[in-house]
Amino acid sequence: MELDQHVYSFPLTFDRGDRETTIHPSGVETESGLILLDAGFPGQIEDLESALAEHGFELDDVELLVLTHQDGDHVGCAGELVTRTDATVVAHSGDTPAIEGDEAPIKSSGDRYPLVSVDVQIVENVVFRTEAGPLRVVETPGHTPGHVSLVLPEADLLLAGDATVADEDGLVGPNERFTPEMDDAIDSLGKLAELDVNRTLCYHGGFVEDSDVRATYESLTE
Repeated sequence: MELDQHVYSFPLTFDRGDRETTIHPSGVETESGLILLDAGFPGQIEDLESALAEHGFELDDVELLVLTHQDGDHVGCAGELVTRTDATVVAHSGDTPAIEGDEAPIKSSGDRYPLVSVDVQIVENVVFRTEAGPLRVVETPGHTPGHVSLVLPEADLLLAGDATVADEDGLVGPNERFTPEMDDAIDSLGKLAELDVNRTLCYHGGFVEDSDVRATYESLTE
């Protein structure tokens, strides 16, 4: 799905138990390649390759892999991607130890995804140059300690990661079941509410054209 010029969602749909689930990695073009946000579960490399191909990309086009956080549905396929490409792996310092294996993922029940090295650690307000304008990092902890979202002001677009999810009615805020520090996550949502953007891609729930982050935040803090 093309969200804007040079900005894409790469939905990965699979069966999980008795239901069909879709997650939404995304990508932003640069002069030298593609910035891919998140990589999916372990074993999804072929699905990811097919999703990229729908928009004319190959795995080798991925220049940077930005991991919004440490959870397995975002990082699980990262090792496979790095094995197949020369992609540089980027993540926040707060989640790097879990991604690299120095700490257990905070939601792990014992099993974990394959280890992957983080080449570059990012923090608040790091900006990537892209064909869609500046792509800025926003620290949004709560779902995990080092969760980040990214914003493209010129495209009027928030790439939220798991800072909020969406359903058929729009944004619903962080998923409490999978958010260890819910108060921090709500504060992070309030931070996103200050951004001047009206369109949001949620990793769980997909694209919301007329998204009102402020209204969602206020509904959770009344």
